[in-house]
Amino acid sequence: MLMSASSDFVALCREQIALLTQGLGASLSVVYLTQELVEAPTGEAKLIPVVVYPETSILRQVEGTAGLKTPEQLKVRNVLALPPNQGKLLTGVAESSSSSPEPETSKEYLLSENQIVLPLIHEGVMMGLLVTGREDRTWNEQEQSEIQRIAQTLAIACILDQRRAWLQQQLHQQQILQEQQRDLLDNLLHQFRNPLTAIRTFGKLLMKRLRAGDPNRDVAGNIIRESDRLQELLQQFDQVIELTPPDLAPHTLPETEVVVEATIQKEPKLALLLPGTGEKATDCTAYDLLAPLLVSARAIAQERNLQIITKIPRNLPLVRVNVKALREVFSNIIDNALKYTPAGGKILIQVGQEKDNLQGIAISDTGPGIPTEDLEHIGERHYRGVQAQTEIPGTGLGLAIAKQLIEQMQGKIEVFSPAINSTITSPKTPGTTFIIWLPEVEN
Repeated sequence: MLMSASSDFVALCREQIALLTQGLGASLSVVYLTQELVEAPTGEAKLIPVVVYPETSILRQVEGTAGLKTPEQLKVRNVLALPPNQGKLLTGVAESSSSSPEPETSKEYLLSENQIVLPLIHEGVMMGLLVTGREDRTWNEQEQSEIQRIAQTLAIACILDQRRAWLQQQLHQQQILQEQQRDLLDNLLHQFRNPLTAIRTFGKLLMKRLRAGDPNRDVAGNIIRESDRLQELLQQFDQVIELTPPDLAPHTLPETEVVVEATIQKEPKLALLLPGTGEKATDCTAYDLLAPLLVSARAIAQERNLQIITKIPRNLPLVRVNVKALREVFSNIIDNALKYTPAGGKILIQVGQEKDNLQGIAISDTGPGIPTEDLEHIGERHYRGVQAQTEIPGTGLGLAIAKQLIEQMQGKIEVFSPAINSTITSPKTPGTTFIIWLPEVEN
């Protein structure tokens, strides 16, 4: 998590430096903030200058105790020094009791009568240093008290600014979590939609096969009615979780902020529970995977007056895949073909192409095809392109899930529109071809 100094805090520091310059005659002033070294096991800290006046000043650390006793070394124009024991200041003061947040100006903080170093402390937390000096005269007690009040003002402003940065970071992490939860819900709802469609179709087919008066017709009718009800609930879910582009825009920290402290904090991770999550890859044939899916697909095609043609050899080489994940891929792409192919159209499923140790499964349809400008967006979540203007329901998730799952199996998906199979297409029905490439098992 990055803790940063905002532009507002920097502006306040400049105003306080102006008070030192114009009100007290300081010729050189610097506000430092600490940066914790997360790699250092001893909790070391270093200082980062946030505001320097004048900006041409030279900052250096005096080495050796002799440096503290040589005024000539401290009165060089445009030079400010830090004590060599600044580590003691950073660690020792931070451990002081919060009951006395305003330290007295002691020899520990006085480099000379002309230069003062004051820690920025609030509620026992050490956040930096205020260093100021002048060349023409020493600081009296009243001026030293005024400098202490300025240092305390900077300390309080700094802690408030750090709390603001922390809250901003928490907001950012919460947004990441919400986006992941939304993706999770989208995935689960989409996976629920395909089997529900199949159940509804089977209910209709069962109703057609039962004669009037058969008591089982009531059972089939109940299946259809409850399936329709679930379809309505799914549509309501889609409306509720639909977000506009401004809702999805990430909140970012302002670019004017200066990072002064860094700590390591991992962003929350949320598994999207995609099909096959945690399952190991197994060796199988494309025929074994497609056979049960084609039963449901043919039932849906019969209801919609579509024809499914298959060319799937039995003696295919084995492929190494995540079975559950690949079934979801096939289901999504076949469902798309059934959804976008008009009545009287055809769907062709071919298996057997090979290249680069990959086996191809091609699914072609005689639908309207995909415009060229939409092809490059295939696989983007919630992108539907021209299909969003039609009455065909969809969420733009099926192909995105399929692409992610195939890539996890070291495969890939290619999309062609018009379809590359001329045996079922025509100029009026250009269609689309999806080729799913899966890794073959090496002999």
